[in-house]
Amino acid sequence: MQRNKVVLLTKKILRVLGPGFITGASDDDPSGIGTYSQTGALFGLKQLWTSVFTFPFMVVIQEMCGRIGMITGGGIGAVIKNHYGRKILYPILLILILANTINIGADLGAMASSAQMIFGLPFIFWLIAMTAITLAMIVFVPYATYVKYLKFLSITLLGYIATVFFVKQDWSLVLRSTFIPTIEFNKDYLMNFVAILGTTISPYLFFWQANEEAEEEIKEKRLPQSGEGIPVVRKRQIKNMRLDTMVGMFFSNVISFFVIDAVAITLGAHGMHNIQTANDAAQALKPFAGDYAFLLFAIGIIGTGLMAVPVLAGSTGYAMAETMAWKQGLSYKYFEAPKFYLVIVIVSIIGLVIHFLPVSPFKLLYYTAILNGVAAPPIMIIVLIISNNKKILGKNTNNWFVNLLGIFITLVMAAAAIAMFIFM
Repeated sequence: MQRNKVVLLTKKILRVLGPGFITGASDDDPSGIGTYSQTGALFGLKQLWTSVFTFPFMVVIQEMCGRIGMITGGGIGAVIKNHYGRKILYPILLILILANTINIGADLGAMASSAQMIFGLPFIFWLIAMTAITLAMIVFVPYATYVKYLKFLSITLLGYIATVFFVKQDWSLVLRSTFIPTIEFNKDYLMNFVAILGTTISPYLFFWQANEEAEEEIKEKRLPQSGEGIPVVRKRQIKNMRLDTMVGMFFSNVISFFVIDAVAITLGAHGMHNIQTANDAAQALKPFAGDYAFLLFAIGIIGTGLMAVPVLAGSTGYAMAETMAWKQGLSYKYFEAPKFYLVIVIVSIIGLVIHFLPVSPFKLLYYTAILNGVAAPPIMIIVLIISNNKKILGKNTNNWFVNLLGIFITLVMAAAAIAMFIFM
């Protein structure tokens, strides 16, 4: 009887997993893996506490975004334009496009480096190949099919969990580091803290989840195929969205926890404090995967990149299309929304071109996370304003607790970014 209840509960959770889970899984993109790896190498277990600290704030911010998309039937860009005007929207759009384009370039570069580790051949060959593959997935694979595969690509991240149990470590120290924060005021610590916040609470995730909740409205026939009108949303659907979001953010933070821990007890403990290449980061998996560590790491980076780059490019396409009043959505085929897809193609190609600059792909991942950490607070302020506007969300506005958490993490991220610049 008990077993049947567990099976039924598992089936229920899997059934409601959608935009929230995909958002959480894509949060562990190559940029995230790079940042968490650098954290473990640089600081050991000192910043392990961040994986617990960020969880409730990730849930709150993404739930706001999901609720905005679900109640309005549109994305954050459309809501800003319709209710606050283009003068507010344009700076937000500029920040998003800049951060997303660099993030796309960083992720494509990490994927290319990983493929090069496995198969050889020049980096530029794999960079072009990875760009072409991700674009083909976005443009030619139907959304209903595409979304199913995105869920399974996240399995490649589980190697980090296994690694932790193949290495002897002081679990009492792990627990202390997890629940008792170690805070230092210096340039390196603050840069890394901003990078962690930026790679976990990222602007592209805000836009993506809001738009994907709207896509779900069309898919489940709660909103016309035109994408216009007010969807019929019931309490149960909002409850399912919250569960979906919570599971996705929990998964994301579990992975960040184990990546930091795995790298800290392997590379960090043996004096390797500065990761320069994907091959360096792959060594953290060696206790679990042995000589195949680089293979497991490479597959993981490619898998998460294939999941994250479409999310990054898609969120940019949504924001631009909503600003310009173009037809948009992954539920459409290319010829039905050509301008929307053209934006996705352009930002992906610009991301590719970034690699002709003299910056190593792995370092670019880290700097991208810092950029996201700086870019996120102004967009979070807008999200908070929208989610408290009764004219937009009616009775589904934030309660006091959600506002408290949302305002607190916005202030923390803004203060961390300012402090980082001061110490630099």
